Amino acid sequence: MIYFIILILVIFLLIHFSSAKTGGGKVKSPQGSYTKLLKEEVVFYQNLNNTEKINFEKRVRDFLEETKIEGIGTEITELDRVLIASSAIIPVFGFAGWKYKNLSNVIMYPNTFDKEFQFEGNNNRSIMGMVGSGYMNGQMLLSRAALYHGFSKSSGNENVAIHEFVHLLDKSDGNIDGIPENLKAHQYAIPWLKMMQQEMNKIEKGKSDINPYALTNEAEFLAVVSEYFFSRPEKFKDNHPELYEQLSLIFDINLIE
Repeated sequence: MIYFIILILVIFLLIHFSSAKTGGGKVKSPQGSYTKLLKEEVVFYQNLNNTEKINFEKRVRDFLEETKIEGIGTEITELDRVLIASSAIIPVFGFAGWKYKNLSNVIMYPNTFDKEFQFEGNNNRSIMGMVGSGYMNGQMLLSRAALYHGFSKSSGNENVAIHEFVHLLDKSDGNIDGIPENLKAHQYAIPWLKMMQQEMNKIEKGKSDINPYALTNEAEFLAVVSEYFFSRPEKFKDNHPELYEQLSLIFDINLIE
C-alpha cells in the first residue's frame, strides 16, 4: 500500500512539474536569463538607461507570459523567445501598456517558408515573416534564420521580426495601410503620406538607400523604413532627417539623444 501511495505522489509531481514548465507554450523563465540575453544580443536594450532597461525587461516578461510561441520543425530556445519579445516591444516602447490584442501565437520555422507554409522540399521558400490573415488571423510566422540575422552585426538596415510587428501595429486600427492611426492623431497622416510618396519616388529613381521592397505599397513602406529606423537610427537620421522626425512622432520615441 505504501508503495502505491508513493507512486501516486511521484506521478502527481511529474504532471505538476510538466504543466508548470510548458504552460501551453507560454514558458516562464528566470528573470536573470532574459537580462543576460538582452545584454548580449539586443542593441536597443543596451542603449537604454537603467530605469528603461528595467521597464523593457518587464515588458518582455509580460509579452512572453501572454503570447504562445511554438516551433514547426524545430524546438524553441530561450534566445528565440527573447528576440521575438524584443522585436515586439521595440516598436511600442514609447507607448506604456501597449498590448498586441491582434496576436495570440507566434510560429517559428527554422528557415524561410513558402505560401503553403512549407519549409522544405521546394525552391520557392522565400518568405521570412508573415502576419496571418483569414483562418490564420492572430498568428505571426517567422523564420529563425531571419530573426537571428535581424539582431546580428551584419543585419544592415533590416530586421524582419520588427518589420512584422510594425505590420501588426498598422493592423491594430483595422487596416494595414501604412498609416498607424492608433499610434498618432489624424493630423499626422497627411504630412506622412506626402513624405512617403516623395521617398518612394526617390527609391524608384535609385536615389535612396531604402530597400526597394518599400515600393510594394504604403504598408510595406512603413514596415521597411521602421526596420531601418530602429536598426540604424544614426544612419537613418543622417540620410533621411525628415523621415526620422516623422517616425519619432509616430513611435513617440527619440532614439538619438
